[in-house]
Amino acid sequence: MVVQIGHILSLMILMTSCTVADRKKTFQTPIRSLKEAQARAEHFGAVLDVPAFETTPEAIQRLVERTIQTGNAALDEIAHQDRSRLTFDDTVRALDDLHHMIGTAANRLAFLKETSPNAELRQAATAALKTLQEWAVGIEYREDVYQVIRAYAETRPQLFGEDAKLLEETLRDYRRAGLHLPKPQRDRVEQWRKELARLCTDFDTHVTQARKVLTFRRSELEGVPESFLDQPGIRSGPDECTIQVNVTWQYLMIMENARREEVRRRVETERYRLARENNAELVGRILTLRDRIAKELGYAHWADYQIEPKMAKTAARALSFLQETAAALQSKFDEEKALFQAMKARDTGAPNAAVHIWDWRYYANQLRKERYQVDAEQLRVYFPYQQVLEGMFRIYQRIFELRFDPIEPPWRWVPEVQLYAVSDAITGEPLGLFYLDMFPREGKFSHFAQFGLIEGKLLPDGRYQRPTVALVCNFPPPRPDRPSLLSHAEVETLFHEFGHAMHSILTRAKYSRFAGTSVPRDFVEAPSQMLENWVWDKTVLDSFAADYRDPSRKIPPEILQQLKEAKRASIAHFYRRQFSFGIMDLVLHMQVGETNASEAIVLGNRVLSEVFYPVPENTAFLTYFGHFTGYDAGYYGYAWADVIAADMATVFEQAPEGYLDVTAGRRLRREIYEPGDSRDVNLSVERFLGRPVRREPFLRELGILPRETSTAHRDEAPEK
Repeated sequence: MVVQIGHILSLMILMTSCTVADRKKTFQTPIRSLKEAQARAEHFGAVLDVPAFETTPEAIQRLVERTIQTGNAALDEIAHQDRSRLTFDDTVRALDDLHHMIGTAANRLAFLKETSPNAELRQAATAALKTLQEWAVGIEYREDVYQVIRAYAETRPQLFGEDAKLLEETLRDYRRAGLHLPKPQRDRVEQWRKELARLCTDFDTHVTQARKVLTFRRSELEGVPESFLDQPGIRSGPDECTIQVNVTWQYLMIMENARREEVRRRVETERYRLARENNAELVGRILTLRDRIAKELGYAHWADYQIEPKMAKTAARALSFLQETAAALQSKFDEEKALFQAMKARDTGAPNAAVHIWDWRYYANQLRKERYQVDAEQLRVYFPYQQVLEGMFRIYQRIFELRFDPIEPPWRWVPEVQLYAVSDAITGEPLGLFYLDMFPREGKFSHFAQFGLIEGKLLPDGRYQRPTVALVCNFPPPRPDRPSLLSHAEVETLFHEFGHAMHSILTRAKYSRFAGTSVPRDFVEAPSQMLENWVWDKTVLDSFAADYRDPSRKIPPEILQQLKEAKRASIAHFYRRQFSFGIMDLVLHMQVGETNASEAIVLGNRVLSEVFYPVPENTAFLTYFGHFTGYDAGYYGYAWADVIAADMATVFEQAPEGYLDVTAGRRLRREIYEPGDSRDVNLSVERFLGRPVRREPFLRELGILPRETSTAHRDEAPEK
């Protein structure tokens, strides 16, 4: 309410002192600098910041000490209040303010840990993050603070909307931390949680640091594009090529194109062994601690504990969803597997040649080429990185009524980092900032993700803290003779990850707890997964996809149709692999405890092998499974969110302008992105759809249900 009033007052003041033309000049001209963006934000009662990244280990240590000191003082202030005069602002809201401060420091440390080019700084950030996380766990165990929050709740305050939800979930947090337990039990849970936080940080660090380099003779890599083999760093000698198995785009290039099975087997096996040396022992310790904590708190297992606040509510429901859908895909999976087996039998001359886990990507790619005349590598020429980025910007600016302005960052951790200001295209209101760190380098986070740096929040002084985020990706780097060229799948990934950035930046939730992507984990992927549909639409692609050597050449419509058919031809493999990860994740967190923790990797491998393909011998997939922390007992959420995403996409498919429809984009922004978790996400989805969620669009996409025929935007929308 304060933000809205502040916003209106700002506009009224400006209206009395500026003409219409002046206001347009003030608010709708490009933002040219961070200082200008910050000054403009002030007019709207907002704050816009970039993180003051630490540049030395000493500065990192000071950050932790300062955060803990400030946090303890804030906790003391809450705890020492007069119990007869407690207010919402001095109790529940004060805790959210504190968590925002701590989260901002932790976000910065995590980002430095994953992206700094300085190994010493990464190491210092890792150690500091452990210290901060351990202290942060203890916040929930401040008995004096808990008693104040409880005393306030017992006054039965008349709260509504987001305020009521914040109090309810704060009390739920205390219950889930064990504050209702006798002190000896509570103390055990606290210590276990602190130890768990340390171990998870170590696990993540080992995943990021994992390296494996394989050297091949060039003749061994037949089928792999020459353009890839000739790249600096890949070509390491006259007849020698070096492959970094831990670099995802290099790994995929080999798995999809190398004709020799032995090469694929070797690369896949080493991929499944990454981080094994450091993380194998941690897996058992982490699972043991999780199981202890859950049982001490009265839950059957960690999976039920983790899923309780999510949409699925129980592990049984999540597991049943995965198992039932995987079973429904069985016949389609068997058909695809039989086709791959026939192709391998033809290639090898062995009628009974078996298809292995290191074969499926290769034969899916060969199927695309042979049956559908789609060569993913040849399509790269249509997707030069900068052209794709700018095209995506135009699309998102259009449908969400935004503008993105490049500005000079006050500091870059590497020279190629970019910073953009986001503002509302209608009002000119600054909404947030995003960094781009898009190409691989030594020591950097090796996957694709959006990192929150500063979360959105209504500040105590009535101003709104606008968010700052960073996209951290690992696209193929540019070469001296050509730009970075993306595959169609990588374009899809870019649209997905930038969707998370939009979800973060467009928030208007009052409290950081509910802002942006701080929604249930089994929903958070849905908006971004929905946006993947954009790269399958001809109108959308024509707006930016063109041969970088001849911009007049667009992707022919028949190629796009063949690409869609090729995707459907192996879609059961894609989802059975996803389901194998989700089922493994749930089974481990439902069945593994102290007595069988040493068997966790074996159990994980067995589940993966039963649902998808047998894993390579003597491997430990789990040790490099980055979702083991953060998404623990939550990987099912990707498929769960896919059901929602497929249904949400129908709103655009049925809109007059399809995936470029501004009205549908405005609904997505208003009903999904802006509220975040400030209200039940089920309600948000229903308001966006105009009805409850239906599973049918997702089941049609999998081929489990027949596809509908429709005249609504059928020529431009991708088939489900």
